[in-house]
Amino acid sequence: MASGNLGLTYGGQEKTPSLSGETEFAAEAGAPGGLFHADYKRHDDLKQMLDSSKDSLKLEAMKRIIGMIAKGRDASDLFPAVVKNVVSKNIEVKKLVYVYLVRYAEEQQDLALLSISTFQRALKDPNQLIRASALRVLSSIRVPVIVPIMMLAIRDSVSDMSPYVRKTAAHAIPKLYDLDPEQKDELVMVIERLLSDQTTLVVGSAVMAFEQVCPERTDLIHKNFRKLCAVLVDIEEWGQVIIIGMLTRYARTQFTDPNINGTNHSEKDKPFYEESEEDDEKGKQTESLVLDPDHRLLLRNTKPLLQSRNSSVVMGVAQLYHHLAPREDVAIVTRALIRLLRSHREVQTVVLNSIASMSVNRKVQVNVAKKFILCVLTYFFVVLKDMFEPFLKNFFVRSTDATQIKLLKLEILTNLANESNITFILREFQTYISSQDRDLVAATIQAIGRCAAGIKEVTDTCLSGLIALLSNSDELVVAESVVVIKKLLQTHQGSHGDIVGQMARLVNRITVPQARAAILWLVGEHCEKKRVSKMAPDVLRFMARTFANEQDVVKLQILNLAAKLCLSNPKQTKVLCQYVFSLAKYDQNYDIRDRTRFLRHLVFPSTEQALLAKYAKKIFLASKPAPVIESVFKDRDEFQLGSLSHYLNSRVVGYMDLPNFPAVAPDSNVRNVESPRPVIPVTSLRGNSASAPSKGKKKETFYSESSSEDDDVKDESGSSDSKSDSSSEMDSDSAESDSDESSSEEDPDDSVDISQQNIVRLSPSLSPSPPAQRLSRTLVIESSSESEYSSNSSDSDSNDSDKVVKSSRMPPPKSNLDLLLDLDVSDSAPVMASVSGIPLGTLASTPITDSSVQPVSAAYISTRPTELVSSISSGCGLQILYRYTRSINLYSPSMVTIELTLVNTGNEELTEVKITNKNMPVGISMHEFTTLASLPVGATRLVTVGIDFGDSTQNVSCDLVASGRPIKINFRPSVGELIRPVTCTEGVFINEQGKLKGMNEHSFSITNTLELEDMKNISTKIFRTTNMASINSSDPNTLRFAGQTLSSKSLVLVTILVGVNPKLTVSCEKMIIGSMLLAELKEALKN
Repeated sequence: MASGNLGLTYGGQEKTPSLSGETEFAAEAGAPGGLFHADYKRHDDLKQMLDSSKDSLKLEAMKRIIGMIAKGRDASDLFPAVVKNVVSKNIEVKKLVYVYLVRYAEEQQDLALLSISTFQRALKDPNQLIRASALRVLSSIRVPVIVPIMMLAIRDSVSDMSPYVRKTAAHAIPKLYDLDPEQKDELVMVIERLLSDQTTLVVGSAVMAFEQVCPERTDLIHKNFRKLCAVLVDIEEWGQVIIIGMLTRYARTQFTDPNINGTNHSEKDKPFYEESEEDDEKGKQTESLVLDPDHRLLLRNTKPLLQSRNSSVVMGVAQLYHHLAPREDVAIVTRALIRLLRSHREVQTVVLNSIASMSVNRKVQVNVAKKFILCVLTYFFVVLKDMFEPFLKNFFVRSTDATQIKLLKLEILTNLANESNITFILREFQTYISSQDRDLVAATIQAIGRCAAGIKEVTDTCLSGLIALLSNSDELVVAESVVVIKKLLQTHQGSHGDIVGQMARLVNRITVPQARAAILWLVGEHCEKKRVSKMAPDVLRFMARTFANEQDVVKLQILNLAAKLCLSNPKQTKVLCQYVFSLAKYDQNYDIRDRTRFLRHLVFPSTEQALLAKYAKKIFLASKPAPVIESVFKDRDEFQLGSLSHYLNSRVVGYMDLPNFPAVAPDSNVRNVESPRPVIPVTSLRGNSASAPSKGKKKETFYSESSSEDDDVKDESGSSDSKSDSSSEMDSDSAESDSDESSSEEDPDDSVDISQQNIVRLSPSLSPSPPAQRLSRTLVIESSSESEYSSNSSDSDSNDSDKVVKSSRMPPPKSNLDLLLDLDVSDSAPVMASVSGIPLGTLASTPITDSSVQPVSAAYISTRPTELVSSISSGCGLQILYRYTRSINLYSPSMVTIELTLVNTGNEELTEVKITNKNMPVGISMHEFTTLASLPVGATRLVTVGIDFGDSTQNVSCDLVASGRPIKINFRPSVGELIRPVTCTEGVFINEQGKLKGMNEHSFSITNTLELEDMKNISTKIFRTTNMASINSSDPNTLRFAGQTLSSKSLVLVTILVGVNPKLTVSCEKMIIGSMLLAELKEALKN
C-alpha cells in the first residue's frame, strides 16, 4: 500500500494484502465494485495452508484460526478443511484441531460425525491431552445417535491412568445426561467410581457431575464425606466452590441444627473421634451440647479456605458457616469477608449483599431466642453484636464507590446501629446528606428514620434533625424527610400538631408526589387537633384547585382528606368536599372513580344507606396501627447465602433449596469405612510350601517354645498373606480404630502381631553380622522375636534356586515383611559407600527387566538425630530426638518410619512411657511403639513410630506420656521423606516420564551453572533432600532419579540436565507432591 500499487490486474484475480492482515481477492475486470465485490474467496490462503503437506504451515494456519475464534470472528466455513487434519501426526497441530472442533462440533454436526472413528482411535492415543481432547469433542456433538459411543468412551475414560482424562470424563457426564436422561442409572455408577478417586484433580469435577445428574443421591457421599473434607484444601479453587456447596446441602440433611437449643458448642470442649471420659450420667447431660464429629470435621477443614485468594471460595465458606455453624463460630468468617471488600466492584457488591443479609437475619434469630430463655438471648446478643461492629469504618461510604455499593454499605451501617455507636453513625450520615448522589441522600434519610424507630434513645434527636431538613434548599431532601417523618409520627403516639402544621405549610412548595401525599395523609389523620383543624380546610381548598393536575397517588389522598374533614368539620368543608367528589367522578383513572363512589355513599348517604353512615367517622378517623420499618433484606433468608437467587431475591432456574435440619440425626455409621488390621503369619514370610519340612527341623532347634505349633501356622498362611496385602489399600483411620478388636480376635499362637513389634532401626556403628542372621549391614531388629525373623531370612535365601525354576509362574502375593526381605544384599555389594563424607548406597540388588520398577534400599540415611522436645520444655527431664530411617516399615509399607531417641536427663525414673491422644487428620494413621515400663535416670532408649501421612505434609500431633505427664509432640515431614527409592531401566524411565506431561510436569531453569565435575555433589544434594534412587543414564550430561510415593505408589521422576542450559524437572501424577518437591530441590541446589 505504501508504494501505491493495489495489485489489481485485468483478466484475472490477484491477491492483495489488506490493512487487517487478511487476504482479499480482486474481482474480474470491469466488474462493478472491483475490490469490494462480495464473491471473493474467504480464507483461501488458510485452506491452502491446511491442505499443505508441511506441518509448519498447518500449525501456522491453526494458530491464526484459533486467534480468529478468540477475537469472536466466525471461522465455521473452515470446518471441512480443519477436520481433515484430525489425523495429523504432529501433536501440536492435533491439539489445535481439537480445540477448533470443540468450538464448532455442535454447529457442524454432520461433518463432525464423519470423523467419529478418528475420535474413537484418539481415545487410545498415548498422549493424555489427545485422549482428553477426543473425549471433549465427542461430548460436544449433541446427536442422540452417538449416545452409546459416548457412554462407552466415558466408561473407558474413568479407568484411564491419567487424572486429566478422568477429569474430562467427569465433565462429559452432564452433557450426556442432558442429551439422554435415560442413561442416568449407568451414569450414577460412573459418578460413584469417580467420587472414590484418590486424585484431587478429579474429585472436584466428579462432584460437579454429581450435582448436575443426581444431587438427591446422598448415599454416594456417605463413604466419601471424610475424604472430601480431608482433600478439600488441595483441590483446585473451582472444585472447592462446587464441593463446599454440595457439602452444605449434605450437612443440612445429616446433622441436627447446632442452634436449636441456643447452646455453646465451643471446639475446645469437645472430643474429636474419641469417646468422652466422663461418666454415663454426665455424658447424657452433655450429649445434646456436642456437635457430631463429622459436623465439626467439616467446619474445621473448611476454615483454612477463608484465606483463599479466590473470592468465590471465601464466600462459599462464609455461607457454609452461616447455615451450619453454631452462632458463636460464625464470627470466624468476619475478617475474611472484610478482606473481600478490597476486591473488584462486582465482588464487593455480592459480599456486601451477603453481609447485609447476615446482619439482619442474626438479629432476627436473637429476638426469637428471647421467647425461650433470657440468658441465651444475652449471650448471643453480645456474640452477634460484636461480629461486624469492630469493622464499622470498613462500611463507611467512599466517594469512589458505585451507587449500589453505597446503598449496601448504608444498609449494613443501619443494621449494626445500637446505643453505643449510634452517635458515631449519625455523624457519618450527616455528611452523606450533602452528597451529590441523590440516591444516596434519599437512602440516608430513610436510614436515619430506621435508626430513630429502632433506638428509642435517639428518636427525638433524629426527629428534630429531620424537621430541620424541611428547610433545606434541595427539594429531594425535603420530600424524603417528609415521608420519613410521616412514618416516625405513626410509630410514636403523642401530640405532633406543631410538626404537622409545619409540614402542611410546605404543600405548595413540594412537587414530589410521594411527599405531597404524605403531608395530606398527616393533615387528615390529625385533623381533629387544634392547630391542624384550623389550617386543614385551607389545605383542602388549595389542593382542590390543582386536583386535575395532580398525580394519582395525590388525588387519592385528597379524596381521603375531603372525606375526613367533611366528617369532622362539615360546616366549613361540606361544599368543598362535594366539589372534589364531582371532579373525581369523571377522572380517567378507574381507581379514583371507584374510590369516589365509595366515599360518596359513606359521607353523603341516601336513606337506605344511613345505617352504615353512622359509623363513617369511626371508620375514617380510627387509630391506625404503626408501620414496621424493616430492612429490605429481612426475608432473604429463604435463599442460600451468596447464591444468585439470594442476590436477586427471586428464585432463578436451577436453584436448589437448602434442606431443613432433621429433628433426629441419621445414623453416622454410614460414613465409616472399615478395613481389616494387618497381621503377618510366621510361616508365610516367604510362602514356599515345598521346603516346609526342612524349615520345621530348623525351628525345632531354634524355636524351642513354638515348635509344636508349626502345623497350625501353615494352614493359615495364605489367608494372612492376603490380609496383609490388602491392608495397605484400605482406609488408614479405620485400620487404627479397629486395631484393638483385631488383636483380640486373632490367635497369638497362629500369627505374629506386628503391632507388638518395635520397628527396624539403623545403626551404622554396629559391626556386621553373618548374612544369615541380618537383613543388611546396618539393619538390626529390635523386638522380642528378632531371631525368628532372622531365621526366616536365612531360609528364604536358601530357596533362591527354587524361585528361578518357578519364574514362569505367577508370583504369590507378598507380605509386608517380604518387601523388607527383598532388600537383602550380598557381601560383594556394599550397602553404604562414601561420597564427600556422606554414605551413599548402591541402588539395586534385584535384576531389572525392561518393564519393571523395583524398590531398592535408600541411597542416603541420616545418622544425626534432631531434637524434637528439649529436656526443659518436657517438664520431666525427658529429651526426645528423632530421625527418619528411610527403611520399610514392618507394620505397613505405606508408613514413614521415624526413630525416636528417649533420654532421661532428670533426677527420677520415668514409668509407663507411651503415646496417647493421637490427633489424626482423615486419611492419616499412626502405629506407636510398645509402652516402655520404665526409663531409669540417665538411660537412653530407641523406639520407632510408623506414620502413614497419606502422601501429604499435614501436621500430626500426639501426646507422649511419661509417668502420667503428657508431652505434646508434632510430626511434619518434608516431601522427600514421603518417597521410597525405586529403580528401572532408562527406557522405562523415559517411557513413564512421557506419560507425565502437562500439568503433571514441573520444571525449573537453574540459574547457577553446574559443571560436569560437580555431578557427584549434585547427586549428594538430591539424596539428602529426597529418598530416591539414581537411574543409569546414557547421556553424561543428564542425571535421573526415581521414586514412589509411599501411600499411593505414584511414580516420582526427577531429571537434571547439566551443561549449557541446566534444568531441573520433576514429574509426578500427584501435582501437589511434584510442586512441593521441586521447591525443596531448588532450595537444596542453591546451597
